[in-house]
Amino acid sequence: MMMSLISIALIAALDLPTGPAPEPVALPHFPDRYHAFVWRNWELVPPERMAEVVGASTEAILETGHSMGLGDPYPVSDSQWKRSYITIIRRNWHLLPYDQLLQLLDWDREHLAFTLREDDFLYVKLGNLKPDCKPIHYSPPDAGTRKWEQAIAMQVRAEFPEGLPGGREEAPFEFVSQLSAPPAPEELVQINGLELGKSCFHPRYCSSYFALYGDPLLDPEADPYPDGYLARLAASGVDGVWLQAVLYKMAPFPWEPSLSEGYEKRLESLKKLVERAKRHGIGVYLYLNEPRAMPLSFFEKHPGLKGVVEGDFAALCTSVPEVRQFLHDAVATICRAVPDLSGFFTISASENMTNCHSHYRGAECPLCSKRDPAEVIAELHQSLADGIQDGGCSARLFAWDWGWQDAWVEKLAQGLPKGSSWMSVSEWSIPIQRGGVSSAIGEYSLSVIGPGPRATHNWSVARKNGLGTMAKVQIGVTWELGAVPYLPVLANVTEHIWNLTRAGVNGLMLGWTHGGYPSPNLEAAALVGSMTGAATSKEAVDQVLNRVAEQRYGKNLVPVVTQLWKQMSRYFQEFPFDGQVVYNAPLQVGPANLVWEKPTGFRATMVGIPYDDLSGWRGLFPEEVFIGQFRKIADGFDAAIKDAKASTAFIDLSAQERLRLRREIDVAEACMIYYRSVANQAQFICDRNTIEKAANLSEAAVPLKRMDEILRDEILLAKRLYVIQSRDSRIGFEATNHYFSVRMDLAEKILNCQDLLSRWLLEQKNRFKP
Repeated sequence: MMMSLISIALIAALDLPTGPAPEPVALPHFPDRYHAFVWRNWELVPPERMAEVVGASTEAILETGHSMGLGDPYPVSDSQWKRSYITIIRRNWHLLPYDQLLQLLDWDREHLAFTLREDDFLYVKLGNLKPDCKPIHYSPPDAGTRKWEQAIAMQVRAEFPEGLPGGREEAPFEFVSQLSAPPAPEELVQINGLELGKSCFHPRYCSSYFALYGDPLLDPEADPYPDGYLARLAASGVDGVWLQAVLYKMAPFPWEPSLSEGYEKRLESLKKLVERAKRHGIGVYLYLNEPRAMPLSFFEKHPGLKGVVEGDFAALCTSVPEVRQFLHDAVATICRAVPDLSGFFTISASENMTNCHSHYRGAECPLCSKRDPAEVIAELHQSLADGIQDGGCSARLFAWDWGWQDAWVEKLAQGLPKGSSWMSVSEWSIPIQRGGVSSAIGEYSLSVIGPGPRATHNWSVARKNGLGTMAKVQIGVTWELGAVPYLPVLANVTEHIWNLTRAGVNGLMLGWTHGGYPSPNLEAAALVGSMTGAATSKEAVDQVLNRVAEQRYGKNLVPVVTQLWKQMSRYFQEFPFDGQVVYNAPLQVGPANLVWEKPTGFRATMVGIPYDDLSGWRGLFPEEVFIGQFRKIADGFDAAIKDAKASTAFIDLSAQERLRLRREIDVAEACMIYYRSVANQAQFICDRNTIEKAANLSEAAVPLKRMDEILRDEILLAKRLYVIQSRDSRIGFEATNHYFSVRMDLAEKILNCQDLLSRWLLEQKNRFKP
């Protein structure tokens, strides 16, 4: 499916990257890497596929798992296999060389090379390196290995008396079928009860919660917006959805026609999606990051189109009239084929390299070096707007200022097409102080209440030049924690959107690639935009939270749930926000991240593999502040959860009400677990470094005791999250990363901690005995 995206020219430019190729991390809690391979793939890869990779029989793979105390693995459905390739790649990155990884995935080299480069910067998330893994080959276990297997089995039976993997209420990705199915009558009553009025925000659009990267307009099985999901989004107050479009796949590409193969079918599929969404009152918007760079080999035939060079690719220079004509014609083609398309939005100074100024290197282009970046970017947008007009379509155009420098603002506002809208991230540049450390928001955040000075200024300039205004917000989740379906901080959401009603913003982009779950957060945002009668933000918060809670959980639970949301909102404002923190810290894996007895030497990767890189996790925060802030959040969340549970002890609830409340509290508890584990891991690294330098017992006693406590607490956290993930398939998932962790990772963390307790920590204690 994905290979349909690649032309001959692109394939020639791609190879499997290696980077520095360091030694893989050590895994001393397993007898060898073969056993780690079997363990990590037990619930994700069919045993017969594992057997092929390591030269074993299926029976030998099963015997290995059983010898470690594992029960029979659950069958892997076709849907699960199709949706979990990133999870499989990441967990085998330090185990398998490329050849065996390809065999495990049943891919060819071009497929993997393309995925690493194009699937939301996957190779960057993996650290821009491939560890130098030696091939894994099966051999029958010797007596020493048998003894080790038996020891692991004993630990498994002790920690998981019901078996591992034990029973589960939901299979991985079960939420996809749940959201895709038509709502049952009782659910329709529940989700339609908000009775939303006319909103002051239009549009209010979000991305799919479970979209796969690839070519969904050619592959009907990859539909990111089935009708059941659209119905639930509409009931949550969403009136628009978006998906990415690559123009050379949506319209004829004059210089390399093979790139456009199948564009007519894609346009027909888009038209059908627009028609289906329209029946739910939802418009469809296309995200453009254009024009896409081409491999250097492309410019051997077309040297006059070549702009800035970046690696093995170069920009299609938009100062060349033919390039702008392509942008115009491609958009016009889309609009003629899909006249009911609602609009386009753009990123023009970030993500992929597009125009020559998109990565601030325009000085390297003979043409663009002579032109102001604002002029180049405004001209690009004019080409798109002219294409919309000439295509006879009423689609709107939103220019997102992500990556635009402050010096460009005035000229861009003057040069952008009339009738277009200027979109800014609402919370950017808000000054904050967390733990006594001053900083400013520079990414998406739900721990701060917007709008901020940057957005407010840019909207003001846009209005003066006759442009509409759009707020880019994150309503469901942010990279402060993206491994849950939503962050239950509705008071923060409500106050932020209330402020935007006062700021005169015309519409809302409700989320980037994460945050599209039909959540109470989306319902709260929709209610604020349509409510009347609230004079203050506090009144708005009270009214909105009460209505959402009553609709979701019934009158009996309104005080319980609203208090939970308010307490979590307040404590979440302690989040130690920094770009490095949100991208590098183990926020998305929590207790599934291993702890190491020695520094790994690896740097944390962008929402990928955190390792033990505390200096990369904490950003501008000192170690003790970083740890203290996460403990403060976790303690606050824990107290809020305990209050909620205690408050329901004497309330007569139906079985359905208890189930709904349990799912809400499970999400809250998962958030607490992730944050407490971040604090634990950071403290462990500090203590590990301290005892390494300690000269005597008096210097080592406190950190040794604390590490013992941390390892035991990590075991408990891993077990708690294991239980939650067993009954809620949403936990641990995010669309562009698939599952950050699965239940077997949490079980492995227990082996990891038990190994350190019984071996390494004991060795450290013995070092300081008289």
